[in-house]
Amino acid sequence: MSLVMLPGLAALIENISEEKKLPPSTVEHALRESLLKGYEKYRRTQMLGSGEDPFEGDYFANFDVSLSLDEEGFQVLASKIIVDQVDSEDHQIALVDVQQVAEDAQIGDTVVLDVTPDRDDFGRMAATQTKQTLAQRLRDHQRHMIQEEFADLEDPVLSARVLRFERQSVIMAVSSGLGRPEVEAELPRRDQLINDNYRANATFRVFLKEVSEAPRRGPQLFVSRANAGLVVYLFENEVPEIQEGSVRIVAVAREANPPSRSVGTRTKVSVDSTEREVDPVGACIGARGSRIQQVVNELRGEKIDVIRWSADPAQYIAHSLSPAKVGQVRLVDPEARHAHVLVPPDQLSLAIGRQGQNVRLAARLTGWKIDIKNSTEYDQGKEDAIVAKLIAQRQKEEKAQVEAEARIKAEQAMRAEEDARLRELYPQRDDLDGQALWQQQQ
Repeated sequence: MSLVMLPGLAALIENISEEKKLPPSTVEHALRESLLKGYEKYRRTQMLGSGEDPFEGDYFANFDVSLSLDEEGFQVLASKIIVDQVDSEDHQIALVDVQQVAEDAQIGDTVVLDVTPDRDDFGRMAATQTKQTLAQRLRDHQRHMIQEEFADLEDPVLSARVLRFERQSVIMAVSSGLGRPEVEAELPRRDQLINDNYRANATFRVFLKEVSEAPRRGPQLFVSRANAGLVVYLFENEVPEIQEGSVRIVAVAREANPPSRSVGTRTKVSVDSTEREVDPVGACIGARGSRIQQVVNELRGEKIDVIRWSADPAQYIAHSLSPAKVGQVRLVDPEARHAHVLVPPDQLSLAIGRQGQNVRLAARLTGWKIDIKNSTEYDQGKEDAIVAKLIAQRQKEEKAQVEAEARIKAEQAMRAEEDARLRELYPQRDDLDGQALWQQQQ
């Protein structure tokens, strides 16, 4: 059998394996697929100008490539079926030809033949096709490996190291665990923190936000420093009571990308205790603030408010506006989750926060629409009248929505009934075939 020599084949596979962080067997498989594609290209170039293209579908399904690492070369092999009369030389071989070397051969048997072209005949186009296919196959294997390694990762927070910058994104090196090779991940601009200094080789903890399944240029992993899951992870690691289950994080509201740098990043965390003797807020803050300080340091000075969750919405809303002191919380429209919060004049700006950040985070944390009102100027009768009009308007819109949905449903039912009547009057071919088959079965 002929052998097309590939000097340094074993070293090539080893180098690609180390560079792409792929097993050598995977690289060998990709190389075999690429060489086979190159052979297909070689065969197609032979037909150029003839006006024929017999190579359709899975024409080359019976072809394979064999690599020899010891001899540093490859062969193209074709599996052919023994027949009396040959219709396709690429798929069949005459019995008389086989019996010259194997007298016991029979029709229907399969033989493997060497069809390797000479290296000089292989051609520049075929070689280019091989290189392109190899690069694509390696990318496909890398993408598949990353999907398997990171898609079902139990711990979504990873240690990351800054590699380089592309446009407004930071490209980082991450690893799924001890001893695992590093892979590249993208930290987009919207997921960065304004207080972070992303200098080369700086290390951060990042939240694994997405593992892309679609083929794309660049990293397949997307990570975040702004995701609320990172805050949850940091508290879980710093607070033993959360790990033990006596304290639980109920909700997190985070503004990692505030409207301006003058506002600063901020997070509100509501916690609850499953044991009466455990103070959930104190457990998260720690002695002299030691525990929460670790979280703040990791988030580069982000302001974090830890508040106690309550089943009473009014009390929960009051807690959520910390550090402002709330006078009264009125649940003016419980169905729409709308509340008025009355605060003294000296607490008004604190309750609202700089550029509305405090009340905005409180609303996200509690799930209620919160209106901050000056307690000294609050006219309850007037405010109740305004809310009553809003409730009436909302109920009117909800009623109109229900009526519209009912009307659409009725129209769909009428159309279905009319279609059924027409099909009964004018049976279609499929209906007639179905009826005939049913009658035969009876």
